[in-house]
Amino acid sequence: MQDWLEVTLRTLLSIFVLFLLTKLVGKRQISQLSFFEYITGISIGNLAAYVSLDLEATWYLGLISLGVWVAVSIGIEFLQLKSKKVRDLIDSKATVLIKGGKVLEDNLKKERLTSDELLEQLRKKDVFRVADVEFAIMEPSGDISVLLTRENQPITPAHLGIKVAPEHEPQTVIMDGKILDEPLSTVGLNRRWLATELETIGVTLENVYIAQVDAYRQLYVDLYDDHIKVPQPQLKAELYALLKKIEADLELFGLSTKNKEAKHMYERCAQEMRQVLKEMKPLLHH
Repeated sequence: MQDWLEVTLRTLLSIFVLFLLTKLVGKRQISQLSFFEYITGISIGNLAAYVSLDLEATWYLGLISLGVWVAVSIGIEFLQLKSKKVRDLIDSKATVLIKGGKVLEDNLKKERLTSDELLEQLRKKDVFRVADVEFAIMEPSGDISVLLTRENQPITPAHLGIKVAPEHEPQTVIMDGKILDEPLSTVGLNRRWLATELETIGVTLENVYIAQVDAYRQLYVDLYDDHIKVPQPQLKAELYALLKKIEADLELFGLSTKNKEAKHMYERCAQEMRQVLKEMKPLLHH
């Protein structure tokens, strides 16, 4: 066999084996490398290159070495899942860099981090004053987590005592102009409903780049043509307005009638409607 053909075949084999081994090692190998995983990734890449280019008869030993590296990596990950001591040994522990607005210089030196690098990381978290930081911790991955002091934390609905509706994952029902039936059935809908909604907003299926349905069955559409504006769903706003109108009508009926029994009934219904509005507001204003 000619050398160029042998190298080509071995390269294809290496790519295939490397793909399988990478799938075994898992996504963490790609998304968040520890020090050991970083070494493993480099070594596996070098071994794959060796298998591709070594024209000697012992090239298959490279495949054995690849298997050993992956087996050791999986074994260490298994031990990390079972033991915190192993996790601390392999990944190290988190280090507190700032506490109560005060930089801990000894810990900064321990992590070989300069003050400029610390300030840069804080700015990436939209923090520009060290005094605003309650805690800053360097994670084993090298990322820095920041907790602001209570008075500098953003206001949330919880701080104001406001209840909001839970957030559910939207389902993508159209992609590249094609209907995705599985996500559509996940939210209990079908193609007929989708066709009706598209007709209502005046767009055709072929013009839709992406369409998503939220937990309230409202359809959001993005078209290929960015110059065309699609009206946003108003179902929740319309429902809230309708409930407010019912409340106002009940109060008006109560004021208009001279029948005491009817007046009492209308007032009671209006009070119940106000309670319904109070409970529904977090959902309808989400």
